[in-house]
Amino acid sequence: MSLTKLKLTAICMLAVFGLSACSPFRPDPRPDLTLGVPPQYELYSSESRKPGKWWEGFHNEELNRLVEEALDANFDVRVAWAKLRQLRATAMKTESDLYPKLDGKGTYKNSRSGNDGTEGSKGSTSTDSHQLGLAASYEIDLWGKVEAKIASGELDYYASREEVNSAAMTVASEVVKRWLEIQLQRKKKEIYQKQLESNETYLELIELRFRNSLSTALDVFQQRETVARTKALIPPVESKEQLKLHELAYLLGRPAGSLDIATADFPELPNLPGLGIPLDLMAMRPDVRAAGLKLQSADWAVSAARADRLPSMTLSAEAMLSSAQLANIFSGWLTSLTSSITGPIFDGYQRKAEVERTRAVVDERMLNYKDTVYTAFKEVQDALVQEKWQHEYIAARKKQLEATQLNFDEAGSRYLQGLVDYLPVISALVSVHDLEINIAQDEADLLTYRVSLYRALGGTWTDGLEDGAELKTEVDESEVVTQKIEKQSVPAPEGI
Repeated sequence: MSLTKLKLTAICMLAVFGLSACSPFRPDPRPDLTLGVPPQYELYSSESRKPGKWWEGFHNEELNRLVEEALDANFDVRVAWAKLRQLRATAMKTESDLYPKLDGKGTYKNSRSGNDGTEGSKGSTSTDSHQLGLAASYEIDLWGKVEAKIASGELDYYASREEVNSAAMTVASEVVKRWLEIQLQRKKKEIYQKQLESNETYLELIELRFRNSLSTALDVFQQRETVARTKALIPPVESKEQLKLHELAYLLGRPAGSLDIATADFPELPNLPGLGIPLDLMAMRPDVRAAGLKLQSADWAVSAARADRLPSMTLSAEAMLSSAQLANIFSGWLTSLTSSITGPIFDGYQRKAEVERTRAVVDERMLNYKDTVYTAFKEVQDALVQEKWQHEYIAARKKQLEATQLNFDEAGSRYLQGLVDYLPVISALVSVHDLEINIAQDEADLLTYRVSLYRALGGTWTDGLEDGAELKTEVDESEVVTQKIEKQSVPAPEGI
């Protein structure tokens, strides 16, 4: 190749790469996606925002261990990690289009020819051909199609990481809720046992009065019904406790029936956490971040689809060594350099339809993003409202219990004096027992609303999570290397 041709080729290459650097297809920036979210919540706290591991505020070591175990072993979290690894590999595959492709080639050909002697000669000849070489190809990214695909793939990968975080936050809140529900059932069972003991004591008293002609048979039957009613309430509570234990075991990636936990009192409700402003949710909520990243990925997918409608240029080169004999293969060589331009002329509107499809995906993800933001804001508002009114509800319930207890004491006193029959006493007793159970449920609901608030506010504690499957693989490989070294007589190298 002459010097002039080399210069011309170099100039063409520089021009092509210059065009590729000036990619015209890039998504428009979206600088402001506040979407009309209000500047503050209806209720707010002046406490500083602490987006850490909120469940540790309940001060129960067993609960902390359960949550940590679930974050490592829960099926939804592990599936999210597996999807993340898939998208990371996909992004790496897409990024490989930035680099030239180099393949090795090797061929062997044997051909035989001959005649039957009709032309004065008879016989055959055999010819061998050996070839070894390299083949390289590279598609020049003239319009930014490859760049757009890579950007879209990377954003999908980051969105998948946020989905891991979202799954972890959901699992943490569900573990705490199941733990609270188990403690609630045990507290209910304890209350029912105490109520049963007191009802049986009252029954003995009524029967004694009946034997002394101070009570009627109806009084005895009414109290026996109360005792039977209280006994009938215990089995469903025990059943629900076991079901919640099964659910908790499943959240921890264990089979049902393989988990038991210690009984504990309800934890003290921590101070209301700092809320920040609603716009903080866009940084603290992984589902909101994931929706935003998916929207940006769709924008880049539109750019890739638009660039795909324009011609593409590919450079290819080959270097071959050939010979009739393998021993002399380095005696002959051949090189070639080829450039080609391919552009769509008619494809049945396939590429145009792809552009329209990707633009519709952008519209869909924009709506999904807005829906996610509004849902996050609503969840925080709902949790705040529920907690506020639950405090007042519990206070009102306790006052009702005090009044009902006084009513029961007065009815019992008047009954013992023979001033009233047993019906007011049994009615007040049932009301006291029902309120005791209801208040226990109300206190558990209050804690559950706080858990929902923590979940709704999001946080950054999930950023430190690591893929347990990858860590296990690294440990397993390290163990294999260590075992191989120990079998050898030479000492292990440093650093292993």
